[in-house]
Amino acid sequence: MKSLRKKPWNRVDQPVYSIASKAGDQANMNICSYVTPVSMKPKRFIVALYKNTLTLELVRKNPEFILQYLTRDQHRLINLLGKKSGHAIDKISRLKNQVTVYNDFVVLKDCLAYAHLKAVAWLDGGDHWCTLCDVVAYKNIQEAVPLTLNYLRDKKIIST
Repeated sequence: MKSLRKKPWNRVDQPVYSIASKAGDQANMNICSYVTPVSMKPKRFIVALYKNTLTLELVRKNPEFILQYLTRDQHRLINLLGKKSGHAIDKISRLKNQVTVYNDFVVLKDCLAYAHLKAVAWLDGGDHWCTLCDVVAYKNIQEAVPLTLNYLRDKKIIST
Protein backbone atom coordinates (compact mmCIF):
# COMPACT_ATOMS: atom_id res chain seq x y z
CA MET A 1 0.00 0.00 0.00
CA LYS A 2 2.98 2.29 -0.48
CA SER A 3 1.16 4.26 -3.19
CA LEU A 4 -1.68 5.11 -0.79
CA ARG A 5 0.77 7.12 1.29
CA LYS A 6 1.60 9.26 -1.72
CA LYS A 7 -0.31 12.44 -2.39
CA PRO A 8 -2.87 11.85 -5.17
CA TRP A 9 -0.97 14.04 -7.67
CA ASN A 10 2.16 11.89 -7.19
CA ARG A 11 0.43 8.54 -7.79
CA VAL A 12 0.20 8.78 -11.58
CA ASP A 13 3.50 8.96 -13.44
CA GLN A 14 4.14 11.98 -15.67
CA PRO A 15 6.59 12.78 -18.46
CA VAL A 16 9.48 15.16 -17.94
CA TYR A 17 10.23 17.83 -20.55
CA SER A 18 12.73 20.60 -21.11
CA ILE A 19 11.88 24.09 -22.34
CA ALA A 20 14.27 25.82 -24.75
CA SER A 21 13.65 29.56 -24.68
CA LYS A 22 15.32 32.64 -26.14
CA ALA A 23 14.93 36.39 -26.39
CA GLY A 24 17.42 38.52 -28.26
CA ASP A 25 20.88 37.03 -27.76
CA GLN A 26 19.98 35.24 -24.53
CA ALA A 27 18.93 31.57 -24.43
CA ASN A 28 18.15 29.08 -21.68
CA MET A 29 16.78 25.63 -20.96
CA ASN A 30 14.97 24.30 -17.93
CA ILE A 31 13.04 21.24 -16.79
CA CYS A 32 9.27 21.21 -16.90
CA SER A 33 6.81 18.54 -15.79
CA TYR A 34 3.56 20.51 -15.57
CA VAL A 35 2.54 20.17 -19.22
CA THR A 36 -0.73 18.93 -20.67
CA PRO A 37 -2.44 18.96 -24.06
CA VAL A 38 -5.80 20.73 -23.78
CA SER A 39 -7.19 20.94 -27.33
CA MET A 40 -7.03 18.90 -30.52
CA LYS A 41 -8.27 21.62 -32.92
CA PRO A 42 -6.42 23.87 -32.69
CA LYS A 43 -3.68 21.78 -31.07
CA ARG A 44 -2.88 23.47 -27.76
CA PHE A 45 -1.00 22.79 -24.55
CA ILE A 46 -0.90 24.38 -21.13
CA VAL A 47 2.64 24.70 -19.82
CA ALA A 48 3.42 25.84 -16.27
CA LEU A 49 6.62 27.86 -15.87
CA TYR A 50 8.10 28.33 -12.41
CA LYS A 51 8.16 31.94 -11.23
CA ASN A 52 11.38 33.95 -10.89
CA THR A 53 13.21 31.92 -13.54
CA LEU A 54 15.17 33.01 -16.57
CA THR A 55 12.99 30.76 -18.73
CA LEU A 56 9.85 32.61 -17.63
CA GLU A 57 11.52 35.97 -18.29
CA LEU A 58 12.56 34.88 -21.79
CA VAL A 59 9.12 33.48 -22.68
CA ARG A 60 7.51 36.72 -21.48
CA LYS A 61 9.79 38.62 -23.90
CA ASN A 62 9.51 36.10 -26.77
CA PRO A 63 6.33 33.99 -26.52
CA GLU A 64 7.69 31.24 -28.77
CA PHE A 65 9.66 28.37 -27.25
CA ILE A 66 10.42 24.69 -27.78
CA LEU A 67 8.95 21.92 -25.66
CA GLN A 68 11.52 19.12 -25.72
CA TYR A 69 10.30 15.58 -25.02
CA LEU A 70 13.11 13.96 -23.02
CA THR A 71 14.26 10.35 -23.04
CA ARG A 72 15.40 8.22 -20.11
CA ASP A 73 18.93 8.48 -21.44
CA GLN A 74 18.77 12.23 -20.76
CA HIS A 75 18.08 11.86 -17.02
CA ARG A 76 21.54 13.20 -16.13
CA LEU A 77 20.51 16.59 -17.54
CA ILE A 78 18.12 17.16 -14.61
CA ASN A 79 20.86 18.45 -12.31
CA LEU A 80 21.98 21.10 -14.81
CA LEU A 81 18.66 22.06 -16.36
CA GLY A 82 16.40 21.60 -13.33
CA LYS A 83 18.50 22.29 -10.26
CA LYS A 84 20.63 25.20 -11.46
CA SER A 85 19.49 28.73 -12.25
CA GLY A 86 19.95 30.25 -15.69
CA HIS A 87 20.48 33.53 -13.83
CA ALA A 88 23.66 32.07 -12.28
CA ILE A 89 25.14 29.95 -15.10
CA ASP A 90 25.02 29.69 -18.88
CA LYS A 91 23.38 26.29 -19.28
CA ILE A 92 23.65 26.31 -23.07
CA SER A 93 27.46 26.65 -23.03
CA ARG A 94 27.72 23.77 -20.55
CA LEU A 95 25.80 21.46 -22.88
CA LYS A 96 28.50 21.75 -25.60
CA ASN A 97 28.06 18.89 -28.11
CA GLN A 98 24.64 17.85 -26.75
CA VAL A 99 22.81 20.61 -28.64
CA THR A 100 21.65 21.35 -32.15
CA VAL A 101 19.31 23.92 -33.75
CA TYR A 102 15.60 23.53 -34.50
CA ASN A 103 13.52 26.45 -35.83
CA ASP A 104 16.27 28.88 -34.77
CA PHE A 105 16.30 27.61 -31.16
CA VAL A 106 19.21 25.83 -29.52
CA VAL A 107 17.75 22.46 -28.50
CA LEU A 108 18.96 19.17 -27.11
CA LYS A 109 19.95 16.48 -29.61
CA ASP A 110 18.55 13.00 -28.98
CA CYS A 111 15.10 14.01 -27.67
CA LEU A 112 11.98 12.02 -28.49
CA ALA A 113 10.45 15.05 -30.20
CA TYR A 114 10.16 18.83 -30.27
CA ALA A 115 7.01 20.94 -30.18
CA HIS A 116 7.42 24.59 -31.18
CA LEU A 117 4.88 26.46 -29.04
CA LYS A 118 3.60 30.02 -28.86
CA ALA A 119 2.18 31.41 -25.60
CA VAL A 120 -1.20 33.04 -26.28
CA ALA A 121 -2.66 33.52 -22.76
CA TRP A 122 -1.46 33.49 -19.15
CA LEU A 123 -2.92 32.45 -15.78
CA ASP A 124 -1.31 32.92 -12.36
CA GLY A 125 -1.10 29.40 -10.94
CA GLY A 126 0.52 30.12 -7.56
CA ASP A 127 4.24 29.35 -7.71
CA HIS A 128 3.99 28.89 -11.50
CA TRP A 129 2.61 30.92 -14.40
CA CYS A 130 0.45 28.77 -16.65
CA THR A 131 0.49 29.60 -20.33
CA LEU A 132 -1.93 28.42 -22.98
CA CYS A 133 0.13 27.64 -26.08
CA ASP A 134 -0.61 27.07 -29.74
CA VAL A 135 1.49 24.44 -31.52
CA VAL A 136 3.43 26.21 -34.28
CA ALA A 137 5.31 23.12 -35.50
CA TYR A 138 6.58 19.78 -34.27
CA LYS A 139 9.20 17.20 -35.18
CA ASN A 140 9.66 13.58 -34.10
CA ILE A 141 13.32 12.76 -33.54
CA GLN A 142 13.61 9.16 -32.41
CA GLU A 143 11.98 6.13 -30.82
CA ALA A 144 13.05 5.83 -27.19
CA VAL A 145 11.68 5.42 -23.68
CA PRO A 146 10.30 8.73 -22.33
CA LEU A 147 11.77 10.25 -19.18
CA THR A 148 9.24 10.26 -16.33
CA LEU A 149 9.01 11.54 -12.77
CA ASN A 150 8.90 8.00 -11.36
CA TYR A 151 12.14 7.15 -13.16
CA LEU A 152 13.77 10.22 -11.58
CA ARG A 153 12.43 9.16 -8.17
CA ASP A 154 13.74 5.61 -8.65
CA LYS A 155 17.17 7.02 -9.55
CA LYS A 156 16.97 9.29 -6.45
CA ILE A 157 17.42 12.38 -8.65
CA ILE A 158 14.24 13.89 -7.19
CA SER A 159 12.43 13.06 -3.96
CA THR A 160 8.87 14.27 -4.45
